[in-house]
Amino acid sequence: MASNRVAFVVGASRGIGRGCARHLAQAGFDIAVAARTLHEGSEPGGLPGSLDTVVSEIESRGRSALACRMDLLDRASCRAAIERTLDEFGRIDVLVNSGIDHGEGMKCFADTPIEDYDRAFSTNVTAPLLLIQNVLPSMREQGGGIVINISSGAGQNETRDLPGAGGWPLLYSITKAAINRATTGMAKELRAQKIAVINLEPGVVATERMVEVTSREGIAGAGGVSVDVPGSVCAYLASHQNPMSFSGRTVDAPQFCVWAGLIDGTTLPFPYGPAAWGAPPEIAIAGQTTGVGGGVPVPPAPPDAT
Repeated sequence: MASNRVAFVVGASRGIGRGCARHLAQAGFDIAVAARTLHEGSEPGGLPGSLDTVVSEIESRGRSALACRMDLLDRASCRAAIERTLDEFGRIDVLVNSGIDHGEGMKCFADTPIEDYDRAFSTNVTAPLLLIQNVLPSMREQGGGIVINISSGAGQNETRDLPGAGGWPLLYSITKAAINRATTGMAKELRAQKIAVINLEPGVVATERMVEVTSREGIAGAGGVSVDVPGSVCAYLASHQNPMSFSGRTVDAPQFCVWAGLIDGTTLPFPYGPAAWGAPPEIAIAGQTTGVGGGVPVPPAPPDAT
């Protein structure tokens, strides 16, 4: 059994999950990558990306990788992927929940069959909770761990634009809101076991899906940040000497990566880069304008202060 730190990354065949896996490998983690697409070119929608490709990228960074084909709608495959990782690596230090079902296009609520909501909640909410429950025993046994849930501003912010005309569908928003809220509750319950549960708000990210699919339906993804932005912050949180200090919080990746010096902030597009610096945001991203949900703590005044 390996004694190295191990991360289990869901939705790692492409997009934000792939970015997180690469940066975690660079930070010294062995990685189990989980998704439906094992081989390049086998994605039904024609999107690039596969577990095979990500495994090669991880191994090129000198780390061990394990490809786990997993479907969030298949509970047995979720449990089996966790068990296989524990058998192979002996531990899971970090779980990154990045997989998600985007639904069938940018439909308005009235045009979305209620069965689509059943599916979305199963993949976007219940499946991540299941995965968390399945890693808890090993994390408790080893004395702690970190759960990073990929959040979304759509979980608390609404646009003026309709779905398909620049806005996002309610189906996506309310499932993200559920996970955002679940993180704070789990953080409270698991703090005694030193298991940190963190929301990572990635910002608008130019993933393969965003650029090739979503942009055709009203949201311009090509101007988003690189997957290296949330990926670098994910690895920073996973490697932090005091990860419990972030537990129960929402960390805004585009802002935080600049503060922590992980990315050259001058290269970020609007509204994350210099063109927006110094101006109040139009809406509070991640619940607070500070970039860390709950605000930046202010030291208490000295006892003799008047």
